[in-house]
Amino acid sequence: MYSFIFGIILLVLGYIVYGKYVEKQFGVDEKRMTPAYTLQDGVDYVPMPTWKVYLIQLLNIAGLGPIFGAIQGALFGPAAFLWIVFGSIFAGAVHDYLSGMISIRHKGASLSEIQGIYLGKKVQNVMRIFTIVLLVLVGVVFVTGPAKLLAAITPSYMTLTFWVVVVFAYYFLATILPIDVVIGNLYPLFGIALVVMAVGVGGGIILKGYHIPEITMANLHPKKLPIFPMMFITIACGAISGFHATQSPLMARCMKNEKYGRSVFYGAMIAEGVIALVWAAAGMAFYKGVPGLAAVLGKVGPSGVVLEITKTILGPVGGVLAMLGVVACPITSGDTAFRGARLMLADMIKVPQDKIVKRLALALPLFAIGIALTFINFDIIWRYFAWANQTLAMVTLWATAVYLLKYNKNYWTAVIPAVFMSYVSVSYIMQAKEGFKMPANISNIIGLVVAGILLVLFLTKASSFAKTIENVNEEVATTK
Repeated sequence: MYSFIFGIILLVLGYIVYGKYVEKQFGVDEKRMTPAYTLQDGVDYVPMPTWKVYLIQLLNIAGLGPIFGAIQGALFGPAAFLWIVFGSIFAGAVHDYLSGMISIRHKGASLSEIQGIYLGKKVQNVMRIFTIVLLVLVGVVFVTGPAKLLAAITPSYMTLTFWVVVVFAYYFLATILPIDVVIGNLYPLFGIALVVMAVGVGGGIILKGYHIPEITMANLHPKKLPIFPMMFITIACGAISGFHATQSPLMARCMKNEKYGRSVFYGAMIAEGVIALVWAAAGMAFYKGVPGLAAVLGKVGPSGVVLEITKTILGPVGGVLAMLGVVACPITSGDTAFRGARLMLADMIKVPQDKIVKRLALALPLFAIGIALTFINFDIIWRYFAWANQTLAMVTLWATAVYLLKYNKNYWTAVIPAVFMSYVSVSYIMQAKEGFKMPANISNIIGLVVAGILLVLFLTKASSFAKTIENVNEEVATTK
């Protein structure tokens, strides 16, 4: 239990101390007008109250990710606590904060546009396609899951196909309507429910005397999957997730002042870390260890685990919250995924989105592709999504590192997690069954080499940039 409580304390301290440091490195300008005002269009650029922006951001990035991912990551044992805590503070929150604030500085630009500015046009062209495909995959992943559950608990005439159509119809409305019509009104309520569920489960586990195991570095996974890199891919949301950076521009277009960036972007990621820590601890404690958790996961899956834990600990209220979680949370991740894809496509081809006809022209093809993808095996889509998600985080961190370098800030805050995520992403795809199926020892060496090469390339660029600045300063001094 002490490891769990100390982990919560570290996350809070991380927000207060390291979050403040990262904010200082970025250099907030409270007098600068945000895109919510300078580009206000009543559709995507809409000034909204900070509390609402925070809750929308939390639900955008969280959903079921920090719940399901943490429960499955708990199969590796209490070592998962370390990745959730330190990953959230030094990687995930840095990633989310910098990507969101840089978007504000670039008129609410989408992620691929930011990557193009700081990593070059070639990277931009690749990441435009890569990220749009990822967002559509997210939308599809979060259609079939809720639809299957709804079909199981409703009358027989409400089939899986019926619910898929209903969810897609909702997605379509949330994608094309002004952000304050559907998302702005529903998301804060669901965000509050997500927080209440986490607080209730975390408090119940402690107060009802469940034994939360202390941290150990032992790998307890029943299938003997290696902690590295598998755990770092399994627990994405709740530590670091590239998907988050696709969502930050949505709120960058609604934030009233840069000074709220730390609470909205860094703070939402820390809250997600707390949620993930709660569910990792609850999974192990409720089922009296990893073997018990593994047995139940094999029978009912993570949604069944969530339902049983919440109903047992929180009673009827818990059952309602669990149903809300496993149905509403994934849907609220899917709709903003499609909305983010529309905005990214609009930025790419320079089409304003103030008219509904223009929004329809971009949304319809995206949904046609999404509907087609629902016929592909869900497990295959999810495996590729998990790797693509962390690869996107890697590229985003390198882009933010270049930004900090350009403005003479401490770029190591982004470089260190960028190097680590490069190591994770490359090692994973080299050994994964959906990748190159190499032995772990070889794939890990390849990952380490690639991460090292990227670091050398960046430091070479940093050295070149430093010399340029030095030459400029010498010319100024000579002129004076």
